[in-house]
Amino acid sequence: MRACLVLFALLLVSAATVALGTRDPEVQQCREKCESERHLDKERRQRCFQRCEEKQSGDDIMEGRSESEEEQGQNPYVFEDRHFVTGMQTQHGRIRILQKFTDRSELLRGIENYRVATLEIDPQTFVVPSHWDADSVFFVARGEGTLTSVWEDRRESYNLKQGDIMRMRAGTTSYVINQDNNERLILVKLVKPVNTPGNFEAFFGAGGENPESFYSAFSNEILEAAFNTKRDRLQRLFGQQKQGGILKASQEQVRAMSHRQEEGRGGESKKGTFNIYSQRRTHSNQYGQLYVVDPSQHRQQLQDLDIGISLLNITQGAMTAPLYNTKSTKIAVVVEGEGYFEMACPHLSQPQSEGSTSRGPSYQKVTTPLRQGTVVVIPAGHPSVVVASKNQNLQIVGFEINGSNNEKIPLAGRRNVINQLEREAKELAFGVSERQVDEVFKAQQEEFFFKGPRHQQHQGRSDE
Repeated sequence: MRACLVLFALLLVSAATVALGTRDPEVQQCREKCESERHLDKERRQRCFQRCEEKQSGDDIMEGRSESEEEQGQNPYVFEDRHFVTGMQTQHGRIRILQKFTDRSELLRGIENYRVATLEIDPQTFVVPSHWDADSVFFVARGEGTLTSVWEDRRESYNLKQGDIMRMRAGTTSYVINQDNNERLILVKLVKPVNTPGNFEAFFGAGGENPESFYSAFSNEILEAAFNTKRDRLQRLFGQQKQGGILKASQEQVRAMSHRQEEGRGGESKKGTFNIYSQRRTHSNQYGQLYVVDPSQHRQQLQDLDIGISLLNITQGAMTAPLYNTKSTKIAVVVEGEGYFEMACPHLSQPQSEGSTSRGPSYQKVTTPLRQGTVVVIPAGHPSVVVASKNQNLQIVGFEINGSNNEKIPLAGRRNVINQLEREAKELAFGVSERQVDEVFKAQQEEFFFKGPRHQQHQGRSDE
């Protein structure tokens, strides 16, 4: 009996050895490629291994799993509510800051020194003066307000309305009020730190215990000498404010700080804001409008940062043409509405075996539902499309990094780039006659905005 048991155990070991030794060489090569992809984090590398095993078994264990579930852990280009942290909050409003792009993925290394932040404040509310160690460009997504900037010799105030864009230079002390009686004021900001890449801080001079004034970090002797004021008076001043950095203001206070002209030397004034709706529409039809601001058009505000700004207004049920940006990486923020997004990405595709690399790159569909506050990163060269829901219009503001000399290349519609190919190029590239190519690429007569898909995917869940 003992001999039989030993023989049985040997047979099991032998069978296991044979099973391990007969792994499909293509699967083994696939796993080795997963190991070599240094940009993959632990979770994504495990998923890469899993896909390799799916090749061997022929079973797609991911079948039936929704794309929205898939993207929760694997889509580094999409950011939602959970990816924001609260920088400051009171009962009257808050500042939210998106996590660093490279904390999500090394694929976003090219924009690691940029952050996205939002300011949301209630009607008749005041934000305490501060300065940031960062340049920023902001877009007024909703509401009306007044922003005031101060320097040692002047003060400039700007009335803000929806669609306004403004540059705020690093180190500028500023404060904001929401002068409306009913509507919240919402600003969307692109922030570029000047000290530590990807990190910035707010510095409050005016304040007390909450927000804490940076004056409190200095010794009493220094403050007494600097202000020529006794210690007890300084302590009363810098210990009084405890209500936070976003405060309710009286109607009289709001009125006094609203609609002021800019004040400076000799009463001079200059315009610091511009409105995107005053720009010429680059594309417009019944399905949507596109406004684009090139850095060269507004040199003082945008050119040295090399940031362009775009605004998409997509009619409900409509879509953009598939397109790509030649130079710009676009950080898109959903301002209003719902819909969904798709992008072709070569960086997340399943690794090919060594013997199949001659076929060229492989692409994976990146897709996500869109709702107010969703942030999507679209790298240069990546074809993408946006679809508005059938229930409401969709509005998206885009901050376009490396905006100078960027072009948007349409991949469908009346002026799509494929239509410019020579007959021989079309026939060689597609392997069919030019007539067959043109039957597809010249069928759509609209330009840039089209009627959307009949069956939309992301209505509560995602599916193929």
